Amino acid sequence: MANTHAVEVGSAAVVKRFRRWDQGEHRREWRALTLLAEHAPGLAPVPGFPQPTDPDRPPGRADLEADPPSVTMTRLEGVPLAGRLTDAQVGGLAEAVAAVQEAIPGPVLRALPFRLLHPLVALRRLRAWCARRPSPDGDPLVVRAFGAVTDWVGRPRLDDVFSAEFTPVFGLGDGNLANYLWDGARVRIVDFEYSGLSDRAYELAEVVEHISVWVDDGLDAPAFLSRFELTPAETARLRECRRLLALYWFRSVLSEDPERPRNPPGTAARQAGRLLALLGA
Repeated sequence: MANTHAVEVGSAAVVKRFRRWDQGEHRREWRALTLLAEHAPGLAPVPGFPQPTDPDRPPGRADLEADPPSVTMTRLEGVPLAGRLTDAQVGGLAEAVAAVQEAIPGPVLRALPFRLLHPLVALRRLRAWCARRPSPDGDPLVVRAFGAVTDWVGRPRLDDVFSAEFTPVFGLGDGNLANYLWDGARVRIVDFEYSGLSDRAYELAEVVEHISVWVDDGLDAPAFLSRFELTPAETARLRECRRLLALYWFRSVLSEDPERPRNPPGTAARQAGRLLALLGA
């Protein structure tokens, strides 16, 4: 996935300039920061930041009408989660994910637009990709996985699964571990350009199936998921959401420019193995 923004990091403030904003990514970012500053202070950057060291420059906030648009926010302490997470980091990640999901009051939450890449949208795009792409050559595991997912996405019942309504939560919409900052005691969150209305199972799947987790085997998924109390229906939905998002990353890896790969050699085969394991679960 190409970078959607550029970031200017100062000693106390960060300016995020968007390279792509056709789906309102800049407005989603600003809305999320504003809501979280009100309802979950300390979990995410504070939107806007005064710059007293430059008296000729007005306080930094957001320029949502500019080309490109930008958002200014406070800088958070901490380093992005990476590598094999410790038990404390897994716990901190779970606490942060739960906090962001539950932060926004119900009436405000239900008025928000859906997060980007709603599960039904993802399903339709993946069906189209499977239908038009010939079976890949090369690694037998990749070929086998492609056949299995082509069969899976064709199941009509998936439309009902992914259109079903569940208890709404606020969704970050991006499970990249780099969006979670560890300061030695807690995890806080950055990057809300895909955020919006979602459901718990889909957001948890977003975290545990993100390619940043599996490239480095960074997250103990069962340990992370055990920290959430899911209903039987959410547990069943989580299983299908994990398959859906694992397929999304399978497609992403197979669609890479071979001259400019974004992932280490062997990632496609590893993702194929993950997919086959999830489909057989």
